[in-house]
Amino acid sequence: MTEDDYREQHKQRLAYMPWLYARLKPKHRAWAEPWQAAIQQRLMALETVQFGEDCFLAPQAVLLAEPGRNIFVGDGSQIAADCVIHGPVSLGSRVSINHHVSLDGGAAGIHVGDDTRIAAYCTLYAFNHGMAADRPVREQPVTSRGIQIGQDVWIGARAGIVDGVTIGDHAVVGMGAVVTRDVPPWTIVAGNPARPIGRRPGAPEQSVT
Repeated sequence: MTEDDYREQHKQRLAYMPWLYARLKPKHRAWAEPWQAAIQQRLMALETVQFGEDCFLAPQAVLLAEPGRNIFVGDGSQIAADCVIHGPVSLGSRVSINHHVSLDGGAAGIHVGDDTRIAAYCTLYAFNHGMAADRPVREQPVTSRGIQIGQDVWIGARAGIVDGVTIGDHAVVGMGAVVTRDVPPWTIVAGNPARPIGRRPGAPEQSVT
């Protein structure tokens, strides 16, 4: 196996396991940083996308951000292969988006707070179709209220989050959950529709009002 073969395989590993990018040894950083800079600069020339410092973007990811539907990727954030992200979307710092995640900001947008983790195959759609019986769904008006994801949130694989939902800081969404209502901070939810099943161990006590 040649050095080039190894490097291409390593790029694929990073594309599907992007958290490894932050752990690269200096000898791998020497080729990985220019590789990433080229990918991100090309996309910024084509779409209204902005990257912070030390981000990772898999070349297989699709980011679509026409004017008015900007995408911002904060410092140290990572986007894995086969994600599809349509702005407006804003990712905070050190956000990890694993492979095959779909984010569509609709008109109102999706905001993801710092240090949040979104696992593989999650879907977040910040818009909704009308359902009146007087016309086909494809002709219905589309509404958008936006989705707000707090800091240090963990969204498990294959979870879905619908338009208008706010997920509080430090919350956890279980694998396969469908979130249709707001989630308070520190709360763990699971199921379809998602319901609270507990709080993160060691979470601050809930205030009584």
